[in-house]
Amino acid sequence: MTELYTGGLLYDGGTEIVEGHGVMVEDGKVVEVAPSGTFDGFDGETIDTSQGTLMPGLFDCHVHLCLGAEGDPGTAADKLLPGQITMKALERAQNTLAGGVTAIRDCGGKDFLEFAVRDAVNGGQQMGPTIRASGQVICMTGGHGSRSGRIADGIDEVVRAVREQIHAGSDLIKIMATGGVMTPGVNPEDAHYTAAEMAAGIAEGRRFHRRSASHAQGRDGILNAVRGGINSIEHGIFMDETCVREMLAQGTYLVPTVAALRNILDNAKNGIPDYVVEKAERISENHRRSLQMYYKAGGNIALGTDAGTPFNKHGANAMELEFMADLGIKPIDALRMGTANGADLMDLTDQGRVAAGMAADFLVVNGNPGTDITMASRRENHRFVIKGGIPVAGPAVGLAGPSFGRMAAF
Repeated sequence: MTELYTGGLLYDGGTEIVEGHGVMVEDGKVVEVAPSGTFDGFDGETIDTSQGTLMPGLFDCHVHLCLGAEGDPGTAADKLLPGQITMKALERAQNTLAGGVTAIRDCGGKDFLEFAVRDAVNGGQQMGPTIRASGQVICMTGGHGSRSGRIADGIDEVVRAVREQIHAGSDLIKIMATGGVMTPGVNPEDAHYTAAEMAAGIAEGRRFHRRSASHAQGRDGILNAVRGGINSIEHGIFMDETCVREMLAQGTYLVPTVAALRNILDNAKNGIPDYVVEKAERISENHRRSLQMYYKAGGNIALGTDAGTPFNKHGANAMELEFMADLGIKPIDALRMGTANGADLMDLTDQGRVAAGMAADFLVVNGNPGTDITMASRRENHRFVIKGGIPVAGPAVGLAGPSFGRMAAF
C-alpha cells in the first residue's frame, strides 16, 4: 500500500522545519520526500497534515519497563510475580508508543523479563516501539542498582558480568559508575567502579560489538566512564569543564533525564522515600547547570527520561522535550535530540529521520513544534502515531485490531 502525507509542515530530524513538502510511504518505508507539487496526480491514499507537522517518532534512550513510576517503584516491583512484571512491561511499552515514542532503550530491567517484551515487539508479534535492552545493570557490592543488578567486584568479575549480559541477549552494556538517588546509603557524587574496572567492562562489551551506557552522576565517575570509552553518560549531574572537554573530544552522548528529578521534586509528598527527595533536592541545581554547560559547548545530547522512576510515567515520555526547553534548549534542538540523535545513539540507522529508505515511524502533531515545543511534548496535541506505516494511536485512529484498539484508548 502507498500513502502520501501532505498539506502541513515537515520536520525531517535535521535543523529546520519546512513547508510545502510531501512524504510518500510504501510498505512501511519512506520512498520519497519532495515538494508537494511532485505528487500532483497521485490517486492513492492521502493523509492530510494541514495546520500540523509530520516529524519522526520520538526516541527515549533511557527507560525502565519493569518499573511502574510508583512513589517507591522498586518495592512495588518486588511484590509482583515474574509473569505480572512481564505483562506490565508490555503494557508500559505500548503506552510509550501511544505517547509518540517509536523507539526506546531499556537501561536496566529485572531478571531479563523485559527481553520477552523486546523480542515480541521487535519480532512483530506485539505492537510497540522498537526496543533495545541492556539486561541487568552491572554494579559494585552495595552500589547503586544492587537491588536488581548484577553485582561484580574487580576487573575479572566485571568482565564476567559483561559476558553474562551478552550471553543472555543484551543489546548494550549498562555499567554503574557512581552512586545514585534511588539507592539508600549511597552518595551520587561518589565514584563506585575504579577507572580500571570501568575500562575493562566497556572494552569487553565493545569486543563483542555492544555499545555501552553508564549511570554516572559524580564528576570522578563520569571521567572514569568517559576515559574508558563509554558511548553515553546517563544523568551527568556533576559534570565540570574537564568532563565537557573530554566528552566533546570523544563524541560522548549525554542523556540528561530531566524528567527523573523533575517528577520527584514535583511529587515529594506523595509517598516517595525521604532519602530520595533529599538527594533530589540537593543535586537539582547541579543537574540544570551540567546540561546547560554541555549544550552550550555543542555536545551530543539525546532525549532520555528514566521512565519508571517515581511519577515518571511511561507514555508521558514526550514531556522531556518541554522540560529540556524549560532549561534553555531551543525547541528545534530538543526535537533533534529526541529524534535523529536518539537514532544515532541507539545505532538505528533506518529510523529517526524522514528520508527515502527510512522506516515510516512518524508523529503527526498540531501546529509547529519548532516554535512551540508543547505541540510535540503534550499528548493532547498529537494527531497520529505511525509505526512502520501503520496508524497505531491518536484521536483520529480507528480500531484496527485488538492491539490497536487498546492503544487508541489511551
